[in-house]
Amino acid sequence: MEITTYTTLTRHTGLMREMAVVANNIANLSTPGFRAEGLIFAEHVTARPDAASVSMAKAEGRILSHAQGTLTQTGAPFDFAIEGAGFFLVETPTGPALTRAGHFFRSAFGELTTADGYPVMDAAGAPVFVPPDAGDVTLGADGTLSSDGQPLGQLGLWQPAGGTEPTRRAGVLFEATGGVEPAPDGRILQGFLERSNVNAIAEMARMIEVQRAYELGQGFLDREHDRIRDFLRTVGARS
Repeated sequence: MEITTYTTLTRHTGLMREMAVVANNIANLSTPGFRAEGLIFAEHVTARPDAASVSMAKAEGRILSHAQGTLTQTGAPFDFAIEGAGFFLVETPTGPALTRAGHFFRSAFGELTTADGYPVMDAAGAPVFVPPDAGDVTLGADGTLSSDGQPLGQLGLWQPAGGTEPTRRAGVLFEATGGVEPAPDGRILQGFLERSNVNAIAEMARMIEVQRAYELGQGFLDREHDRIRDFLRTVGARS
């Protein structure tokens, strides 16, 4: 198989991965706390002394968008939105995870949990407890939860340690492989939810671009297949 065909197939593989990323972004337009993803392509160039160099594009990884999502007021006492940087920290069966999805619940035992039942951690990394008999729960400017003037705990804001990038574990959960540290610049709002930060128009435009690029590459492969087939027929007819 010729180098041009290998190059086109490698590009096709990257475009298929990018289409999957774009489709996942569009599918989560209405998911609170969802962070849009993009695909990073790298160009690999091979220099050959006896011929022209060969350039090949390859999908190398994904990058998260940290753009602020729209804040929507819900009025629910256990709905919290982050304005600015930072994540909530939750404890899952596979270890700590970060999330921007602040639609929380109070369990029968008084734990503040996610919709999946994962405990929400406070500013010290311990579970947040809100007694079942607690009255109106309010949030202070510093993230302290109180009921009837009595502090219950302080919601924590966290970020990956050392300025590293989080990676998506599943859905709206993210993983910090190097650990976490307090996020100093964010603010928590009670009675609000942060919507997905996916830009619907941009994603639809990108989907069209990827589809057209894939079709162009496929057209090239089809023409190359016809060229090789015609060549083999010609050679076979002469022999």
